[in-house]
Amino acid sequence: MGEEATLPITVEFSGGLELLFSKQKTHKVQIPASDPSGKPANVGFLVGWLCDNLMVDKRKDMFVMDGTVRNGILVLINDADWELEGEDEYVLEKGDNILFVSTLHGG
Repeated sequence: MGEEATLPITVEFSGGLELLFSKQKTHKVQIPASDPSGKPANVGFLVGWLCDNLMVDKRKDMFVMDGTVRNGILVLINDADWELEGEDEYVLEKGDNILFVSTLHGG
């Protein structure tokens, strides 16, 4: 089959989440175009991929809880709330911009 197909996308972190990802707000990444089962890569797959490949902080629970993005983190897909796009089932496309914004604040 040759090279595995990849999708170029932009992932952004804000509201403190960038601290978990090399203190860098914007990441241009190439992710596999399909998940291990062969289905097209979706946001749910991306979240796991980010934890395994991009997250430098070991506090995974600050980003993910119960297998999805934890409550208190807004997810925007191309500037639209992910709830309007099917949440973690949204199938990623070349050039997508995914923004994760933490609304959680310490006291």
